[in-house]
Amino acid sequence: MSLTLTIVIAVVVIALVFDYTNGFHDAANAIATSVSTRALTPRIALILAAVMNFIGAFLGQEVANTVGSVITPEAGTAGLVIVMSGLLGAIAWNLLTWYYGLPSSSSHALIGGLVGAAVASGSVVKWDVIVDKILIPMVASPLFGFAAAFALMLGIMWIFRRRNPHRTQRGFRIAQTVSAAAMALGH
Repeated sequence: MSLTLTIVIAVVVIALVFDYTNGFHDAANAIATSVSTRALTPRIALILAAVMNFIGAFLGQEVANTVGSVITPEAGTAGLVIVMSGLLGAIAWNLLTWYYGLPSSSSHALIGGLVGAAVASGSVVKWDVIVDKILIPMVASPLFGFAAAFALMLGIMWIFRRRNPHRTQRGFRIAQTVSAAAMALGH
């Protein structure tokens, strides 16, 4: 077996390990509120998250395209070693943050691992792509999310201010299930 084939197999295995750590690190975030409020049982929530994550992997390729456009590694085994190093760095970060219970994004860990490996190897890093597709959205999305959630919450509180809580509970449980499914799909 050639060295290149061995490295390709190692990269594929390490990528699968990264996917596994990504799943147990991030997937629970999508279903935690539905389980804690008992809108879904843990078993149903886990099945929902697994199915929606599986479907989402086929529907969304934008993260993979962004990751592929950030660095330009050398051809051959050097490029594979850069990818393998980036994946190992992301896995290490996922495990470290999981162990200490720190919130962290596996996607950002992957970008950081790949950029770090590329910089260490002297490969070309497209900083303009990093700023446009990663840094600006990373800062803007929580701000937008907070503002949108605040406005939505005010609207919901105003609409349901005089409703009987027991009558609205079923609708909110359904909404939580739909929300959990959407979060898992986007994960």
